[in-house]
Amino acid sequence: MAKKVIHYPGKQRFELKDGPGEPALLTYHTRGEAIVMEYTYVPPAMRGQGIAAILAHDALLEARRLGWKVIPDCSYVETYIQRNGEFSDLLRRSD
Repeated sequence: MAKKVIHYPGKQRFELKDGPGEPALLTYHTRGEAIVMEYTYVPPAMRGQGIAAILAHDALLEARRLGWKVIPDCSYVETYIQRNGEFSDLLRRSD
């Protein structure tokens, strides 16, 4: 079964829940027409399953769909973009 990432704009985060317990998440805040991807967290019970990569991928797809540029303050997201060049067009360096 495919894991589904849900965007919660009011909370400024993306979540992936897989059963009971806390969700995995990627938080962000807006800066003008860009989003600053701040933090990726995967609970211990969900680690080792590629969850952070799923979060980063789906969050970047949503950023593209919404026309946002991305400032990757989260080191995981920055590395993910470096390894997946199809998202490099979304980058905006912080001021």
